[in-house]
Amino acid sequence: MNTDAVGEPLKLLLVEDNDAHAEMVKRSFEQHKISNQIFHVDDGQKALDYIFCEGQYSDRSKYPRPNCILLDLRLPKVDGLEVLRRVKADESTRKTPVVILTTSAADRDIAQSYEYHANSYVVKPMDFSKFESLMEDLGNYWLAWNQNPWR
Repeated sequence: MNTDAVGEPLKLLLVEDNDAHAEMVKRSFEQHKISNQIFHVDDGQKALDYIFCEGQYSDRSKYPRPNCILLDLRLPKVDGLEVLRRVKADESTRKTPVVILTTSAADRDIAQSYEYHANSYVVKPMDFSKFESLMEDLGNYWLAWNQNPWR
């Protein structure tokens, strides 16, 4: 079980509209005991509400600040690039690591993500074993090994 320096469980916000992809991420992280708490939302507006503690996500005791955000780009309501832009533009959230996890390998998406200060850009492999290995590596790096300001 991973915890931060003060013993709090590590928290991951997974922003993914594809239920199968979300389930693979959750299973992989649980299997490798990478994150103690995974909070999943399935559209960009819910992501913003969660991140900024608004609407149905206004109770921080139930919906804690994430240590890391895994963000898909192609989302309903508000696209992932706009979510990223808002997160990184706000002083209260800009230090939260945001990892783009998407099927898009388009140069434009990659360039725009880094222009909006994504911490990493990862293309989802289609092969399940490669996807699972990637999730283990990502989880270990961003939630266990990387030092961030919320620890």
